[in-house]
Amino acid sequence: MRTLYWFTRDLRLHDNPALLAAARSDMLLCVFVVDPRWFTGDRFQCRALGDHRWRFLWQSLMALERSLRPLGQRMHIAWGEPEIVLPELAREHGVQRLIRSRLPGTEEAAQWQALKARLPEVTFQQFETLGMFAEGQLPMELAELPDTFSQFRKQVEKAEQPDHTLRIRTVSALPPPPGFPEDNRGQCPPIPEPIHRSPFTGGEEAGLAQLQAFVFGQHRIANYKETRNALDDWGSSSKFSPWLANGCLSVREVVAAIEQYERQHTRNDSTYWLWFELLWREYFYWYALKHGGRLFSRDGVQRKRRPVTFYGHRFKAWCEGNTQYSIVNAAMNQLRETGYISNRARQLVASCLINELELDWRYGAAWFEQQLVDYDVASNYGNWQYLAGVGADPRGLRQFNLDKQAQQYDPEGAFVHRWQGEAQQPVGLHTVDAADWPIS
Repeated sequence: MRTLYWFTRDLRLHDNPALLAAARSDMLLCVFVVDPRWFTGDRFQCRALGDHRWRFLWQSLMALERSLRPLGQRMHIAWGEPEIVLPELAREHGVQRLIRSRLPGTEEAAQWQALKARLPEVTFQQFETLGMFAEGQLPMELAELPDTFSQFRKQVEKAEQPDHTLRIRTVSALPPPPGFPEDNRGQCPPIPEPIHRSPFTGGEEAGLAQLQAFVFGQHRIANYKETRNALDDWGSSSKFSPWLANGCLSVREVVAAIEQYERQHTRNDSTYWLWFELLWREYFYWYALKHGGRLFSRDGVQRKRRPVTFYGHRFKAWCEGNTQYSIVNAAMNQLRETGYISNRARQLVASCLINELELDWRYGAAWFEQQLVDYDVASNYGNWQYLAGVGADPRGLRQFNLDKQAQQYDPEGAFVHRWQGEAQQPVGLHTVDAADWPIS
């Protein structure tokens, strides 16, 4: 069997059932495709892949390639559209089977179907690598996924939980590639230097090291619930999200570490809360697979029409950190400079865009997609719909009192002082007359 393994959001050797399946081959071609469309503006005037994400992704790819070399493999990095690149590689190397991880997102689903149509002689297989559970392990059918997280959580907690430590394996041997074919990675955009020294380094080794440090090295997990809302403190939250988003770290590996910590040290509200936050991520993964294109619709999964008007100058001010709200400006500056803001800050800036600036939530979601180093399509669009009152929130529209939030989470003004004064950098918006921007 000659197999092409399409790496996507699974850039690791540990707990990767898709790669384990691909290893049962006579020949294996490992491919990652860098799509030029990621670097061009969309209808919301944002790129799908900003500088921070691109730098972290490239670091992750180079780390994975270093891990593949001792196994006699290498990463074939192709520049082009997957619908064109992958069929060419498959035909060139006589591929009989094409494997990837199962991905949420309508574009990803369309690409998979297009590949099937162009390679009718090839066997296609997808495997669950992104979540805690495979679909068959859910306590409900996907079509019956609850409309709210609380209902989902209650059903999951009532069901028997799998032993994650029994499921985790690391690939230790791989079949040979078809020689070492040259790729065209040289056509990829250059890797930008960070404006600030980034605290995140891409790759499986770095992700596993962060897991070890947060849980067992520093025991931060034991106080996670009390510290997780801090706006600007590295140790206050796990910071696992960039590695999880790129698949450098398996969520099942994280769950197994939580369970081990609870057995060996303590089990409390904080250890539960880290699992609780991972379960939110799980819910949005299945939510995206269930609802498909509705995840990106202005009226959301609820089909609830909200009156919105697009003001180009307001959106630009929000992106640049130039609103009338200091805490919002500080968070937006931090996001632009580092590619990361805390979960609390994300809620505050989203509430500002939706409620104070009265803008279409999809523009905010698109800006986050461009900027966040830990962008995850399901969590990003699921959370934005939630806050906009058109998604999984039974209470409807969420609005934060920004002055009160600033007093509660930045009482001394240290966060605002640090980030409000940062030099303004170009935000990467395309020059378009505001009246021409789409509003529906």
